[in-house]
Amino acid sequence: MKVAATLLLCAMCFLGLNAQCPEPSTLKDPEGTKLCARLFEDSNYYYDQSCGGEFHNIYPGEDVPIIPKRWDNRASSLVVNKFCSLTVWSRIKKNGSKRKFSSGIQYRLKDVMKGLFGNWDNSISAYYCVC
Repeated sequence: MKVAATLLLCAMCFLGLNAQCPEPSTLKDPEGTKLCARLFEDSNYYYDQSCGGEFHNIYPGEDVPIIPKRWDNRASSLVVNKFCSLTVWSRIKKNGSKRKFSSGIQYRLKDVMKGLFGNWDNSISAYYCVC
């Protein structure tokens, strides 16, 4: 039994190295509760390696004007559940630039322009998510 558990754990570790964004319609927390969106700390030029590292779950109806300090300006990729939308701001208390993400996968927030010269990589400081 220990060997099987060890093999499963090793397989999960290798999957984490080549992260893959979850399909929007499958977003759920470990208890099976539907999520509105999920932020990921890592992205990659190769889409199949995006959505890696630690993640932050966002539930339907969450209105967070000040994102937890640990996640302030940290998200590099995100997934929004089917029939949901995530509105984000670049500064706390819903100030600064604003962007709405519809259902789908954003593999690299570096590819999403914020104004003339910026992008949304590591720029989310507040959010509101509805389904």
